Amino acid sequence: MARRDDFEIGKDGLAVIVVGVDGGDRALHAAAWASGLARRERARLILVYVEALASLAYWSPIGMATAAEAASAIADELRQAAAAYLDATGVQWELVHYRGDPARGIEAVAEDRRADCIVVGRGGGVARALINEARRPVVVVP
Repeated sequence: MARRDDFEIGKDGLAVIVVGVDGGDRALHAAAWASGLARRERARLILVYVEALASLAYWSPIGMATAAEAASAIADELRQAAAAYLDATGVQWELVHYRGDPARGIEAVAEDRRADCIVVGRGGGVARALINEARRPVVVVP
């Protein structure tokens, strides 16, 4: 059995693919592309929804509770939509709900799951930050 420090990204093809999702069209395109890649490669697909804590709603206890409930509802909707689409494809998948900075959250989940690559939608600072900071290949889908 290989030790964790023996892990090499992409060593034997793709085994784990991480994709950032937020419910937007760009993320939907990225998730669709990543799911096709995961199906072809027989890889596990990890969908990551990051609840960004930078909004003003998190500045008060009531706002924080409301924002956290809304984020949980979004994660549940994303999970249901993913199940409706992915369960029929045979792709093994899971959705991870992370709290914090989106780019750092996606990279942290990718590191934890030892992902071979990260897939994100085009536009915004998340794709740019991941391209500059990620420790694994980043695919940006238009």
